[in-house]
Amino acid sequence: MATESILRPGELKDILLKEIEAADLAALDVQDLGSVLEVKDGIARIYGLSSAMAGEMLEFSVSKTHQTVAGLALTLEEDNLGAVILGDYLKLGEGDEVRRTGRVLEVPVGQALVGRVVNPLGQPLDGLGPIKTSKSGKIESIAPGIVKRQP
Repeated sequence: MATESILRPGELKDILLKEIEAADLAALDVQDLGSVLEVKDGIARIYGLSSAMAGEMLEFSVSKTHQTVAGLALTLEEDNLGAVILGDYLKLGEGDEVRRTGRVLEVPVGQALVGRVVNPLGQPLDGLGPIKTSKSGKIESIAPGIVKRQP
């Protein structure tokens, strides 16, 4: 005959508290995830990502091809946000996963870009090889005053 073990609520609470205290929470990789509601003309509506910033880079995971596409959070609403897709938006579909990056959009800057053809992320499209620059600048920043712009 099998003996049954009765666990009292207080004992259960103690066991759970010990397990929680022993857990290595620093090892957890916590990410803010969202889901694509719809995609129209290069703009995605995303549910979730409630802590996203305007101008923040987003990473879309395309479920069909397992590729990633970059996006830029622009319209922040109470229960969803709008993002410009900086890649092939035709690959994205309803339900695709979206992650925050925690960074605002930055692109390479400097003399190395003069005369080059680049995409919105500053990546070369002209077949002339990589752009060699160590500096980058935020795309949304306050312009210098008129006096500072004078040569």
